[in-house]
Amino acid sequence: MSGHPRVLAVPPGSAAEAAAAGAQAIARGQLIVMPTDTVYGLAGDARNPDAIARIYEAKGRPEHTALPVLVASAQDALRLIGGDARPEAKHLFERFWPGALTVVVPRSEAVPPAVTAGRPTVGLRVPDSDLARAIIAACGGVLATTSANLSGRPPACDVAELPAELLAHVAVVIDAGRCPGGMSSTVVDLSASPPRVLRAGPIPAEGLREVLPELVG
Repeated sequence: MSGHPRVLAVPPGSAAEAAAAGAQAIARGQLIVMPTDTVYGLAGDARNPDAIARIYEAKGRPEHTALPVLVASAQDALRLIGGDARPEAKHLFERFWPGALTVVVPRSEAVPPAVTAGRPTVGLRVPDSDLARAIIAACGGVLATTSANLSGRPPACDVAELPAELLAHVAVVIDAGRCPGGMSSTVVDLSASPPRVLRAGPIPAEGLREVLPELVG
């Protein structure tokens, strides 16, 4: 798509209005920009291959790079996990979710290969934001996401920082002011043996080792 996206400010608009508008766009296969506890995210329907392709196009993201998935709750996450990573994953979920931790796990068949660029793993996170979780829940509990910036550029913590080139592909922008975190999430890979930190972030490795003593990185 092209043109100017619909911008909903929260407040004065309600979270329910924003979630409904986001869900309507997602159901049509369109993209939205939404606030999280870390940075603004570009999101689409994880079950719609066309929407996934639009995310890659809007961001200029290399097609071999997987997309993270935001979920509304740990229960939503558990049905996306395959293999034997559930016990370790549940310990991390209980300790650090909602929060700025993305957990990479073997994906179940409920996760389309288009989301993970054909890889056998998927990165999952529950954001520490009531508004973000309301939007995700209204969209069925699962959204394919990535930071709302052009590939290789700094993430956007405020709507004013969103690039026009990206917005040309977006139907709805939900503006909740500046994101409080300002830093992309910590990423831990549970599919590796031993588990390892793939990206440093707001949650330090020292805290993670209280749950995963064997963690590397």
